[in-house]
Amino acid sequence: MDKLHLEIVTPHGQIFSGDVSSVVLPGSDGEFGVMPHHASLVSLLKAGIVDIETLDKKHDVVAINWGYAKIDENKVTILADGAVYVAGNSESDLANSLNQAKELIESMGSDTNALAATMAKMESIARAK
Repeated sequence: MDKLHLEIVTPHGQIFSGDVSSVVLPGSDGEFGVMPHHASLVSLLKAGIVDIETLDKKHDVVAINWGYAKIDENKVTILADGAVYVAGNSESDLANSLNQAKELIESMGSDTNALAATMAKMESIARAK
């Protein structure tokens, strides 16, 4: 099975590291997907969510405020100014991480339509877990 290694790092430490099937990133010119054997590139990332498809076809969500992605054939490294891994073992844990992610994205967002769409997508993916 083809896989991609994903790392998400902030100035405060590593948020995520692992092998994934694919990842969708909030690029400065719009969302784009990355799969194994992707062409190498470096991209500016805007506030939004990183939609991670795990090897078992589940989805994880990491909210970022902005950053850069370095993409190679089998590795994606995201350097983000701020990031929140949206997860939790209970409804209250999940709600808490969703609130932290919303605050992070709202702190950078000025486009209310894009902000609302990002929030809706993030909640939809997180609640489907």
